[in-house]
Amino acid sequence: MTAIQFKRLLDICDLMDVPIKSGSNIVIFAYGLTNPDIFEIGGDIFYHENRRNSRMIPLRSYVDPPSDGKLADFDYVEFRLDNYIVPSSDTTYHCKIFKAPVHFSMKPHAIACEVLIDKNNRDLVHHMLIFECDPLIVFDNNNLPDDLCDNILHQLQSCFVNSATGWAVGGNDVR
Repeated sequence: MTAIQFKRLLDICDLMDVPIKSGSNIVIFAYGLTNPDIFEIGGDIFYHENRRNSRMIPLRSYVDPPSDGKLADFDYVEFRLDNYIVPSSDTTYHCKIFKAPVHFSMKPHAIACEVLIDKNNRDLVHHMLIFECDPLIVFDNNNLPDDLCDNILHQLQSCFVNSATGWAVGGNDVR
């Protein structure tokens, strides 16, 4: 595995460059098969050929998350397991289908995720995963699946299409 590290100011005030901002930044990169000798004057950097790409990467999100105030004016959606009593078995996997709101005038994008766990249950919750269901599958909105995962697995098969977000013990909010 190769790791690339760079260091520069967040905003270098260069018209030919882009400031590094909070949230997602588009990084364009190319790489060759040999490393240039940084101590050699006039050392060649060989052409990368087809080894190039771009990625959307949160370069500052982990060290400089936006404040709660910056997110206060955005719409939000809450998915809750209200009054759920955790069984006394060693391991429990509970699954619940939630209907996402459709009242938005344009396609919404999730830009943050905050996990709220009742302080009395923090020692019981190990991880949570949120998946997106296949949009062609129709559920009865008055009777959405909500049970131990093994009991409703056949109803959940279409919901392992895309992983939306996840959280585990020790994890922080995603912003």
